[in-house]
Amino acid sequence: MSLINAIFVLYLIFLIIIGFWTFRLTKNQEDYILAGRKLGPWVTAFSERASSESAWLLLGLPGAVIIFGLGEIWTVIGIIFGIVISWNLIAEKLRIETERYNALTIPEYLHRKYNDKTNTIRLFSSFIIAFFFLFYVSAQFHATGKVLFSLFGLDPMYGISIGAIIIVTYTLMGGFFAVAWTDLVQGILMIGTLVILPITGLVELYNAEKAIFDLEQADLVFQNNNQSIFSNKTGMESLIYVIGGLSWGLGYLGQPHLLIRYMAIRNFKDVRLAKKIAISWAIPGILGAFFIGIVGSSYFGAKSFETIDPEQVMPLLASSLLHPVLAGLFISGAIAAIMSTADSQLLVASSAIVQDFIHKYLGFSLTPKSAVNLNRIMIILLGVSAYMIALYSQYSDRNIFGVVSYAWSGLGSSFGPAILLTLWWKGTTKNGVLAGLLTGFITTVVWANIDILKYLVSERFSSFILALLAVYFFSKKS
Repeated sequence: MSLINAIFVLYLIFLIIIGFWTFRLTKNQEDYILAGRKLGPWVTAFSERASSESAWLLLGLPGAVIIFGLGEIWTVIGIIFGIVISWNLIAEKLRIETERYNALTIPEYLHRKYNDKTNTIRLFSSFIIAFFFLFYVSAQFHATGKVLFSLFGLDPMYGISIGAIIIVTYTLMGGFFAVAWTDLVQGILMIGTLVILPITGLVELYNAEKAIFDLEQADLVFQNNNQSIFSNKTGMESLIYVIGGLSWGLGYLGQPHLLIRYMAIRNFKDVRLAKKIAISWAIPGILGAFFIGIVGSSYFGAKSFETIDPEQVMPLLASSLLHPVLAGLFISGAIAAIMSTADSQLLVASSAIVQDFIHKYLGFSLTPKSAVNLNRIMIILLGVSAYMIALYSQYSDRNIFGVVSYAWSGLGSSFGPAILLTLWWKGTTKNGVLAGLLTGFITTVVWANIDILKYLVSERFSSFILALLAVYFFSKKS
């Protein structure tokens, strides 16, 4: 076993140890779902960043840069603005509101806020969360297979299986305590990867006298010589392309696994420090992922990625450029990105099903202990389902970036407009929220599966705008 592989294995063992340690801290449903609302600003900020920027940031975004070129800069700009807007418009108000209504989940908050005696908000919210998180978690399992293939040469099916078992295991044991504390470590590893690796790569290219933007070395830069920030598009097509990239930012307003970080911070006053930490992480981190794609394409040559999966560029670059100890840690950072998102999503999906659907909607009486145990059973069931989708994605050549885009759009457009207007517009009503939830869900599913609609504008933009309009107009008519 090489030193890189040994470091990676030790890191996985470390995650399991954290799961056992946090197991004793989980005594009730609030502990399991929100860590008892006891998280400090540093843990909250790093947990939000780590769980937000999943495998798509360290694997998917660099791969997209290799395929599409400099045009992915609009995605980077959209993401950074989305993070800033979410922390400024959502975080503090949501922390105050969810404590006021004694809500442990987003569906429960919306239900209590609008006194929904029909329980339809709980029903639709729980279904939407479970549906899209299955795809989202499957993308993380799929990414684990890619990383383990690049490290050990394992068949991706075995890599997907190993990742699924580890993620489900420590989420089962520690709940949100395990998730938050592992996220702190994973967030540190991720930002190290995203800053140090591209800088090292740029220095290596400079020393090797490889010019990143030299048109005479087109095969060493981007496939299709795609060096235009508008992806070689003009007129209306270029505008649509820019909107598509910027629209990634809209999703940050409605991702349930990020919103619960705001809910779990120990005091709403801590949000201000946590916001500064999170944004300070985001700017170099997102830009770093973009430059990993640029450096990787220049270092290996774009033609190399005709036979190599572009989404494997980060572990390949780390193995080629860095000392084995550092490479092992940074490749662990990729797994960190994967696991920190998957565990959060499994936890949020299971709590939505158990707390909002089984306990509140169906009316089953649950003791604190039985609720935690039922959450754990649901995590296993959801994990198995996501695992099956990941295997399908592996053998149907669906990439991580595309699957995450679909789930990101569905969750962001279903919950983002409803949460945003609930917090900032007193005219929002129950019917408006229901209309927004359904519009975001249906538009994403339809838009993403009709090619001519996707050509017009991304489902991330269309579904969010239509859902926002639905919340407004149906609230006005109520």
